[in-house]
Amino acid sequence: MGTICAAMVLSVYAARAGAQWAPARSVPPQAAHAATQPESPRASAPVTPANAVVTAYTLPPQLYRKARNLSRIFFAFDLIAGLYGLLILWLILHWRIAPRYRDWAERIFSRRSAQALIFAPLLLLTIDLFELPAGVFEQWELRRYGLSIQRWVSWGVDWGKQEILTLIAGTILVAIFYAVVRKSPRRWWLYFWVAVLPIATFLIFLQPIVVDPLFHKFEPLQRKDPALTVQLERMARRAGLDIPPNRMYWMGAAAKSTELNAYVTGLGSSKRIVVWDTTIAKMTTPQIVFVVGHEMGHYVLHHVPKGAAILAVGTLVAFFLIYASIGWMLRRWGEDWRIRGVEDWASLAALLLLLGILSFISDPVANAVSRHFEHQADQFGLEVTHGLTPDSGEVAAQAFETIGIVDLADPRPSRVQIILTYDHPSLPERIHFALHYDPWAHGGHGEFVH
Repeated sequence: MGTICAAMVLSVYAARAGAQWAPARSVPPQAAHAATQPESPRASAPVTPANAVVTAYTLPPQLYRKARNLSRIFFAFDLIAGLYGLLILWLILHWRIAPRYRDWAERIFSRRSAQALIFAPLLLLTIDLFELPAGVFEQWELRRYGLSIQRWVSWGVDWGKQEILTLIAGTILVAIFYAVVRKSPRRWWLYFWVAVLPIATFLIFLQPIVVDPLFHKFEPLQRKDPALTVQLERMARRAGLDIPPNRMYWMGAAAKSTELNAYVTGLGSSKRIVVWDTTIAKMTTPQIVFVVGHEMGHYVLHHVPKGAAILAVGTLVAFFLIYASIGWMLRRWGEDWRIRGVEDWASLAALLLLLGILSFISDPVANAVSRHFEHQADQFGLEVTHGLTPDSGEVAAQAFETIGIVDLADPRPSRVQIILTYDHPSLPERIHFALHYDPWAHGGHGEFVH
């Protein structure tokens, strides 16, 4: 879904980003007795062998150039795509598209509640169709650099599925929003926030159960790789966790992507750790155990609920700022845009524009919070595997090196690039930390795992 629509659907999808292993994922080392256990079968040899010595993140010249070029392309793309999303909303206002959809909805249905079924899908679909070229460009570049192998037909089907989900969720939220606005013209920003929180929480709960299986195949990790599951259970006990195998999942990503990933998602009984099949194929078992140790760090350190709480507070502030600004905006341009007031369906485009501006401005803060959580998860992964995996810091560095080679991570991102677009620490920073973090050197202990 488009970034602006995603903002309107609120924390439903954004909350899980804080717990994902995304751009530069860490991988946990394996237990001390792993060497005596049979390794799980791998589809291919590990990218960074267990005997490799990593001292810093380095790439061969050809890969170095590709990684740097890809980084520049997507840094520019991220900035341009954000501004392009705002331009789309301004054009929709300037061309008075939203008022046309409002007029159609009012002609078709006299009941206001039913008008949302016409207006909201039309406007949200229009926004996403305008943003479709950006999605096509992103997929084109990922295919050109070999990070995506998904066929265009499959990509289009996935876009269609996501669009249906967006239209359903968006229409419900739009209907609730305007009902709240009409009920309380002065407190809608607070009451809508209160209404949205349980909805967002419920959808985050449903995400891994209902939404994710629409796009990828999931199976219990124990069924796909029982030997790896044993090692992960051992590492979980070291962390003092009771994470049964039925909370660990294998995801079939190789049909669409060559990248590596693992993540923690869900809430309550839907919370789970997911490891991509590409990660299992291209890493050694100790490296994979470190990756999952990082993910268990998100689990143990409560990053999902913490991220959701931070996002909820940020959303409340955003709603109030929108409330404080929308009146001035409509007094200034509302007549030209044919918007009657905040209660008018057509005001949605103006509200989304304000929300998009706030989201664009606040992205660096959200990225900083995410980088902090990811650094803590890296630290947890190192601590939980210390004493279980020989040379656990080196194993973690090997895992990061593998991620960099496969995912073409930038070896020299600028500080501006990190601040504006990185929701994980840069790979050179993560490898340096893995190789030098040693609180045990003088009889100390870890901060999270004693």
